[in-house]
Parts: sequence; C-alpha cells; structure tokens
Amino acid sequence: MKQVDAQVTVAAPGRILVASPMTFQTARRVCAAGIDCFVRDGSALVLVDCAGVAQADSAGLAVLIEWRRWAHQHGRQLNFANLPPQISAIARLSEISELLADAAA
Repeated sequence: MKQVDAQVTVAAPGRILVASPMTFQTARRVCAAGIDCFVRDGSALVLVDCAGVAQADSAGLAVLIEWRRWAHQHGRQLNFANLPPQISAIARLSEISELLADAAA
C-alpha cells in the first residue's frame, strides 16, 4: 500500500488547511502534521479548514478530537470549517457532535 503524505499547511496566520485523507492509514501523520502547523502558526484562534479532505473515517474524527484537546491544553481556540460529511455523520451517530462545535456557534 502506498503511503499518502499528510497535507496539512498553514495557509495564513490562524488558518490551517487540510488536504489529505483522514483515515486509519493516514491519521497518525495527519495528526502530527496538524500539531506541527499549530505550533508554527502560534495564533490563539485557529480555523482548521477541511475542504480538501476527500476521504475520512472514524480515525479522522479522532484526529479532530485530538487537535481540539491539544489546543485546549495549550490555551488555544480551535474551530473547524468544511468538515467532511463522513466525520459529521460519525460524530452525530456517536452523539459527540458537540466536541466539534465551535465555541462561537
């Protein structure tokens, strides 16, 4: 199986773009790449835009929860945009949608 690079980038201060699958095969790399971007960016409020995520499963949901946990531990606020429908559906079925909801919403 070919390894897919984790494509998580700082697009602008406070804006992180995710453009890689968020699946069991990629979760560890995507998670680490995201945290690296949060550290490099340093913004107190970060928007994670998942518009480029074509594939996602429950491991992708776990990545988003881990990012939210990391942000909370480091005094940052993390909001999500353009969540993949698969992740939103899994969160609803698991009754944890509120973990992905933005504080401002």
